[in-house]
Amino acid sequence: MNQITKQRLRDILSQINSMDYIEPDAIPDIPLYMDQVTTFMDKELASCKRYPEDKLLTKTMINNYTKNDLLPPPEKKKYSKDHLYLLTFIYYLKSFLSIGDIQKILHPLIARFHEENAPISLEEIYEVIYHTEQEQSKDTAKDIIRRYLKSGDTFTEKECAEEDRDYLQFFSFICMLSFDIYVKKQIIEHLVDLLPEESEDGKKKSKKQS
Repeated sequence: MNQITKQRLRDILSQINSMDYIEPDAIPDIPLYMDQVTTFMDKELASCKRYPEDKLLTKTMINNYTKNDLLPPPEKKKYSKDHLYLLTFIYYLKSFLSIGDIQKILHPLIARFHEENAPISLEEIYEVIYHTEQEQSKDTAKDIIRRYLKSGDTFTEKECAEEDRDYLQFFSFICMLSFDIYVKKQIIEHLVDLLPEESEDGKKKSKKQS
């Protein structure tokens, strides 16, 4: 498969390995103003940009997250560490989930753990997720390599020009990765549907069993 050489694959995997959550120790201990938040997130998530000019987080986005109850309102126009943890979760979730689904996922997190006397702090939760993600990234890289090698075995028995076979193997690799994303997205959406809905008064109500 000439369109993506082994060296190019290594470069991609190396880039993916750097696209992880913001390190817990990197989160500032002091509250930040809006401009400071966007600057911080843009710097810490720079490796996630597809193009240098891409905007990862804007003031409008943050305001919309607050309006849609994805983010608690700032205190005196300042955003705490909890806000930054939540913004990081939102950044990753929004790439494949709807705003409504993200609301259902984050509402319990904010309601139960965004308070001083919470049994577990958002900081502790973030640290656990961060370290779990770090461990999982190695398995993800191995799986990508496995799919790359498998795609190189496709269309080998078909009579066609080398250039056509090369493209078809490249297309096969993309489809394998895409199907994996599709299936996992479906699973996540089914899991989100298991979360209890909230009534207008903020109380949870269980889904009726059919």
